[in-house]
Order: sequence, then structure tokens, then C-alpha cells
Amino acid sequence: MQKEFSPPEPPLATRAHDAPPGSRRMAAIGLLVLAVALFSALDTTAKLLATRFHIPVTEIVWLRFLGQTFYMVLIFGVVGVPKLLATKQLPLQFLRSCLMIATTACNFIALETLRLDQTITITFLAPLVVAALAGPLLAEWVGWHRACAIAVGFLGVLVAVHPGSAPLSAAIFISFAGMLAYALFMLLTRHLSTRDPPFVTLFYSMIAGTLLSCPLALHDWVTPADVRTWAMLAALGALGGAGHMLFIFAYKFAPASAVSPFIYTQLLTMIASGYLVFGDLPDAWTLSGAAIVIASGIYLVHRERVIGKV
Repeated sequence: MQKEFSPPEPPLATRAHDAPPGSRRMAAIGLLVLAVALFSALDTTAKLLATRFHIPVTEIVWLRFLGQTFYMVLIFGVVGVPKLLATKQLPLQFLRSCLMIATTACNFIALETLRLDQTITITFLAPLVVAALAGPLLAEWVGWHRACAIAVGFLGVLVAVHPGSAPLSAAIFISFAGMLAYALFMLLTRHLSTRDPPFVTLFYSMIAGTLLSCPLALHDWVTPADVRTWAMLAALGALGGAGHMLFIFAYKFAPASAVSPFIYTQLLTMIASGYLVFGDLPDAWTLSGAAIVIASGIYLVHRERVIGKV
């Protein structure tokens, strides 16, 4: 029987395992908050590269995947790569990787036009879509409490984009497409979590993203003008890789119901990044819609805990 691949844990992981349950939970929350802050920094860097440094989105997407692949190989070593490729579900890993590429590309394209707080509000709808699709796809049907939470969450996004006040831009539809791809990505991640180790699943996303986005990136390639632009491009993979690593350990140290609500702190880091880097501030519509979506998501997590599915 093939031994499951388990990467060496850093000192932080060892300390968290040895700590009392309350301390482990606080450590997990801290890791998750830091993870989503890194994801906000990733989106901010991508938007900055596309809008101010005029780097094509295809190039940004490719270097984001290439950088994270490089950092993972650096961490686990070349000899660890065969174990990272040892999957029992190759077709599903490939499909999940394609969804990851679609999510990243749609998000970065939308960020060329939309504010950071707008894209994250739409992304927050993904867990609700997962709950809605879990019934037909995974036979995990929701009760009326959670169905109401899902409906209210959709209402919140409608409040945020307030259709009718102005023509809906293509970027909003692209952001919605990215959110749907992300929801399907999460459903496949849940399915694969019982079949392949998490770092194997993560590595397949990175290596497939690197290979599949390479031709488009090379076709649209624009050579960065200075060291600062190169450094920002190199930071994409580091931000994404560190964020995913912290995310995985956060869910390893504490139950999902304890840490999931803190995902919504990303709205705060997105608002802060949007203001500090681009001078953007969210309007009342976006804040109101985000509050509704976040409340629906937290209630959904509460119901998951009540029925014992987390």
C-alpha cells in the first residue's frame, strides 16, 4: 500500500499541535486571517501590475502559477516532486486545476476594472453557491434554514452591484464567472480531500496552471521595464503559496466552523489595500451588500455546526 505523503511540518505546526485546544484555535484563526491578508496582497499586486505597469493578465496569471510551483519545489525538494504527483484521481485533479486557472484569470481580468472590495464581495458568494450545489453534486442537501441563508446571500450581492443604477459592466459578469468556477473548485476540493493528500492537490493546481497558461503568456509577453516590476511579478507566487500553506494549516489546527467566519476579514484588508494603493473607498451599496453576504455566510457556518456536518 502506498504511504500517504505528508510534508515536514514547520516549528509553528509542531507548537500548535502541542498547545492546549484553546490556543490551537486562536493559532488557527491567526493563520487564517494572515492567509486572507496575503490573498488580498496578491490581488492588489495583480491589479497594480495590470493597470499601472501594463503587464498582460495572461502573463500575470502564468507567473503567479510558475512562481508558486517554483516555491513548492524549493520547499519540498526535487526528490519530493514524485510524491507530490502521486494522485489516485488524475482526471479530477486536471479538472480542478482548470477551474483554478479560470478562477484566477477571471479575477485578475475583473480587477482591471472593478475595485478590490467589489470583487471580494462577489467572491464571498462562493460558499453559498457551494452549499446550493452540494445537494445535486454531492448528495449533501440543505434544509430550509440554509436555503434561506443562500437566498439572502444572493440578495446581498444584488444589493452590492445594484443593477439598474448604471449599465452592468462586463467585469461584473467576469467576476461572477470566476466566483462560479471557484465554487465548483471548492466542491472538487472537498471531494478530492478524502482521496489525495492536500499538498498533492495543491501541487497539481500549480503545475497544471503553469503549463496551460504558458502559451498565452508567451504570446502576450511584455518584458518588465525595471527591477521593481520583476520583484512584484516574483512576489505573486510567494504571496499565493504562503497564503495557501497557512490556509491548509489553519484548517488542520481547528474545526472549519471555528475558523471559517474569519475568512470575511478579507473584506477589511481589501478595503485597506484599495484605499492605500489606489485611493478607492467602497460605496454604501457595496458595504451594505457585503454585510448581508457575510451575515448569510456566518449563519450558514452556524447551521453546519448545529447539524454536525463540520
